[in-house]
Amino acid sequence: MTRIKICGIKTLDDALAAVDAGADLIGFNFYPKSPRYVEVGMVRNIMSVVREDGRAKTVGVFVNASAEEIRATMDTLGLNLAQLHGDETPEMLKALEGKAFKAFRGIPENIDDFIRNDVPAFLVDASVKGLYGGSGVTADWNGAAELAKKYPLLLAGGLTPENVAGAVSRVKPWGVDVASGVESAPGEKDPGKMMAFVQAVRDGEKKDQA
Repeated sequence: MTRIKICGIKTLDDALAAVDAGADLIGFNFYPKSPRYVEVGMVRNIMSVVREDGRAKTVGVFVNASAEEIRATMDTLGLNLAQLHGDETPEMLKALEGKAFKAFRGIPENIDDFIRNDVPAFLVDASVKGLYGGSGVTADWNGAAELAKKYPLLLAGGLTPENVAGAVSRVKPWGVDVASGVESAPGEKDPGKMMAFVQAVRDGEKKDQA
């Protein structure tokens, strides 16, 4: 079954709506320049409810933060994973001791240095100059499909309720990651779109199995 990550959660209502829709993972963006940026204090309030609910794993999204800052944030909030969405090195990934995975903007060349021996192994996003994700631009599905034959990857980049079934069918990723594709405005999640996104993934899986 394809895992579903809904990223850029900013409020408790959005977190609960994402989980109710069927998200397996929810993501909090700690990059201050992102329209989806959320402060640690707010996430602490959200996590107190989400952790007790227990239906979804939680992911912190970081861009060029230090390993110490990431560890401190994860420990404070009780996050399950860190997503490194900047220009981090393999050494940075190792310093986080298996609790982090790398997000690539475009198809990477030196991927072997970044492979995580767990799921997801890494994330593939679109490559958009000047942006660290959340662009709404579709990733290279053909390139991602080749990588997905070897690795359990998360596919991001321009996914919507309208195209995600096709992405799952084409790429066959371990999971899919959506942010802007389920929003009514930047940083504002739409419960109806989140439900439609999850349903489209499940419907697409059924067609593939038929």
